[in-house]
Amino acid sequence: MPMRYFAAMLLLAATSLAARAEIYECIDQDGNKRFTNLKAESRGCKVLNLGPSNTSTPGSSGGKQAKASPSPANFPRVDTQTQQQRDGQRRRIIEQELNQEEQLLDQARKDLVEQENTRLGSERNYQRVLDRLEPYKKKVKVHEENVASLRRELSSMR
Repeated sequence: MPMRYFAAMLLLAATSLAARAEIYECIDQDGNKRFTNLKAESRGCKVLNLGPSNTSTPGSSGGKQAKASPSPANFPRVDTQTQQQRDGQRRRIIEQELNQEEQLLDQARKDLVEQENTRLGSERNYQRVLDRLEPYKKKVKVHEENVASLRRELSSMR
């Protein structure tokens, strides 16, 4: 069993080395660029220097999280009181938007109910009724999604 494991790992390592190939940039007489990794098609092309690959394997970081770099000493900072004022203003703006959006939602629902009740009895083609109601339903859905988004944003604020 260990020999099979070793052979599998050796095969995996050999195929991963083959994944790194030279890339050639070719420009034809019309000025069109073409890229290839086939040596046979690379006559008159120049080799691109791509540098080391930027890949990692699971566990290669050693399980450590990258540390956040500290801000430079001259980085502008906002004092706590100013930030609290800004947060308060932001909260008030979002609450106003939520209030307006809830009013628009109520109006859109009323318009939908009104449209459902107006010609529903007189219309004989049910598909026409559905087609006529579709924009009203979409408007209600948009406002419902906006209200939900604003509520989520308010709940995530400090």
